[in-house]
Amino acid sequence: MTTPARTISTVLQGCTVLLPVDRRSGELSAALERHGARVRVAPALTIVPHVDDDELIAQTRSLVDDPPDVVVATTGVGFRAWMETADEAGLHDALAPVLDIARIVARGPKARGAIQQAGFEADWVAESETAAELRDFLVAEGIEGLHVAVQHHGSGADGLDEAFEAAGARVTSLTIYRWGPPPDPEVVAASTQQVARGEIDAVLFTSAPAAREWILAAERADALDGVAARAARGHVLVAAVGPITAGPLLEAGITPLIPDRGRLGALVRAVVTHYGGVDAALIPTTVGHLGIRSSGIVLDGEFTPLPRTGVEILRALAKNPGAVVSRADLIAALSSAESSGHAVEVAVARTREALGGLDLIRTVYKRGYRLDVMDEEDA
Repeated sequence: MTTPARTISTVLQGCTVLLPVDRRSGELSAALERHGARVRVAPALTIVPHVDDDELIAQTRSLVDDPPDVVVATTGVGFRAWMETADEAGLHDALAPVLDIARIVARGPKARGAIQQAGFEADWVAESETAAELRDFLVAEGIEGLHVAVQHHGSGADGLDEAFEAAGARVTSLTIYRWGPPPDPEVVAASTQQVARGEIDAVLFTSAPAAREWILAAERADALDGVAARAARGHVLVAAVGPITAGPLLEAGITPLIPDRGRLGALVRAVVTHYGGVDAALIPTTVGHLGIRSSGIVLDGEFTPLPRTGVEILRALAKNPGAVVSRADLIAALSSAESSGHAVEVAVARTREALGGLDLIRTVYKRGYRLDVMDEEDA
């Protein structure tokens, strides 16, 4: 876990956020921790650098000698890695004029950002961030007889080379990196089970391949149904940096939060707004506005840790705030296989003790328990 340079807010205090990502996980962790979150990293995939730099350098030399008419950048990380490889090989000065003259198209804002960072300008950007939109645009524009250089993303199977060749273009294909297996598959499997058990408040995805692999890991660990159920009930926030990344999640029946812009900063802001914005899911009670986290509660912005059973009790009571929940229903809500009426009474007593005497849970004689919510008379 990284140590943030400074704290911006405590909005995410009590939130445990899972990052099944490899690249830029440190940057994302630090940004979340500056808002009070605890972060767990469990990369579902790793990025493997180009397996044959000699081949990539040779391809770059060939582009210097035979300049492309069009350069396609499909990912920001891939375009940056290409520029770094060219620089290390002493080819940057020769490649720069080639890219200045070529028409550069980008698959989304992240690729455009990398192009600008390298000192060039994208002539066109696929706002949908899809290879299909990029392909359709260039084919419609007409590329017959043109030389097209395509920088591919990690999985490589985007169909661009074949589509451009079918449209009459001459294609140079550049795969700068590829996706590799996770550094620790057991950690990934455990992370899916942690989400299914309710130990995680939010899961953030930054790439479609990683989202797909994490979903597959959840299936193998028999955790996917639990993950989907908790997401549907709002007990865990699943967020994706953009619509492409959201694809595998939607296919699995999980609807993620997607920020307006496909950037890591926008993703963090969306999570912060979810928990601390004007539309945050807070329950008005007689002792303060209540938010429930995986490891405790937030009352009027102050976090109080609670035992696991206490969180489960409060989630059950918060399902219909103010309504009475029977002991039988609370027994069903507890994860312990040996739950009983006595276990519920013990869990409620321990929760009240952990709350320091705050009268948040009311006992309804012979019926059960309810949250002491703010009614119109209290207001």
